[in-house]
Amino acid sequence: MTNDGFLAGPSPRQLTRQVKIGRVRVGGGAPVVVQSMTNTDTADVLGTAMQVAELARAGSEIVRITVNNEEAARAVPYIRDRLLALNMDVPLVGDFHYNGHTLLAKYPACAEALAKLRINPGNVGAGSKRDPQFAAIVDIACKYDKPVRIGVNWGSLDQSVLARIMDENATLAEPRDAGAVMREALVVSALESAVKAEEYGLPGDRIILSAKVSSVQDLIAVYRDLARRCDYPLHLGLTEAGMGSKGIVASTAALAVLLQEGIGDTIRISLTPEPGGSRAQEVVVAQEILQTMGLRAFTPMVTACPGCGRTTSTYFQELASGIQDYVRAQMPVWREQYDGVENMTLAVMGCIVNGPGESKHANIGISLPGTGETPAAPVFVDGVKTVTLRGDNIAAEFRAIVDDYVATKYVKKAG
Repeated sequence: MTNDGFLAGPSPRQLTRQVKIGRVRVGGGAPVVVQSMTNTDTADVLGTAMQVAELARAGSEIVRITVNNEEAARAVPYIRDRLLALNMDVPLVGDFHYNGHTLLAKYPACAEALAKLRINPGNVGAGSKRDPQFAAIVDIACKYDKPVRIGVNWGSLDQSVLARIMDENATLAEPRDAGAVMREALVVSALESAVKAEEYGLPGDRIILSAKVSSVQDLIAVYRDLARRCDYPLHLGLTEAGMGSKGIVASTAALAVLLQEGIGDTIRISLTPEPGGSRAQEVVVAQEILQTMGLRAFTPMVTACPGCGRTTSTYFQELASGIQDYVRAQMPVWREQYDGVENMTLAVMGCIVNGPGESKHANIGISLPGTGETPAAPVFVDGVKTVTLRGDNIAAEFRAIVDDYVATKYVKKAG
C-alpha cells in the first residue's frame, strides 16, 4: 500500500513450499499456474487427448482428467502417449473419487503416466475404510514419486470431521454460526489429511491443498485461514462457479481478493461451458485474471472503449474483437519465435474524445472516427503517429502493422 492509502499492486506472494508437477513448478515463489479440466469421457482416448491439447494450446499449464472406472484408468497411458506424439508434454492430473485406491493398484501404468494425483478426503472411504484406503493412494504416490493434491469440497465434506467440529463447537461458551463451523471443518479436513499423508511417507513438498466452496465470501475466508495455518501450496478455485458472466464474475471476485493478498499458487476457473462452447474459455478467463492484475502476461491485451452516442457504428467493436482474437490465435506461433511479445499492448478506440490519448499509451493504438468525425483512423506506434488508415481495408492493414511490430520489436529466440 502506498503512503496515500492506495494499493500499489498485489501483496508479496505467501511463501509456500514448492511442488514439482511434471515440468511445472507450483509454489515457492514460482508464477501462479493456470489449470483446467477436461469434460470428455476419459475412456475415449482420442477425444480426451484432443481436448487436453486444445486446453494446453489455450495456455493451460496443467490439465486434470477424470479417472472414475477401469476403462478410464486403462486409457490414461495412451492419452499421454498421444499427447507426446503431438509434442505436448502437458502434465496430466488424475482426479480420483471413491475407488482411486483400487484403480491405481490394479493399473500401475495409470499411476506412472500421471504427473499428479488428486484425492478428496471426503469420499476416499468411510468409517474404518477411510484411513487404509487413503494410505493406499499415498503409498502409490510415494512409489511413483507423484505429488498429491488433497482437495476438500464442501459438497463432499468428510462427515466425521464435520460432526467432530460441530460437537466441539457446541461446548463453547459462545458457539460459532453454522457457516463458521463448516469453514473450520473444511480447513481441518485438509490440514489433518496432509498430516496423515506425511505420516504415511509422502514428503511435505509433494502436497498441494485446496478447499473449494461455491460462495465468494466463504472461499475468501477459508483460504485466508488455510494460508495462515500452513505453508503448503494452495490451489484456488470457486467450485461450481456457473455459466457465462455469473461464473466469470464470481470466480474473479473471489480469486482477485486472494491473489491481491498474495494467497494462491495455482488456479482453475470452474465454468460451465455454454452449449457447444469451448472448454478453453476457462483457461482464457484464468489468464486474464492474472494478466489484468499484473501477476503474469500471456497474450497481448486490447484496450477498447465501451462505446457511446458518439460511436453509433459498430465498426470499432468488430475491430477490437477481431484483433483480440487474432493476437490470441497467433500467440502459440509468436511464443515459439519471439521473447516478450505477450507484454505488447494494443488499443482500439471509437472516437476523438479519448481515442488519440489512449492510443498513445499503448504499443500500438488506433483511433477510429466517431459519428460525424472525419473518416480517418490515425495509428500510433509507441506513442508516435505513424500512419492514417482509410477505406474498407482498415482491419487487414491494422493486423499487418501489428505483425510488423512483433517482427521488428521483439528479439527472435535462438535456434
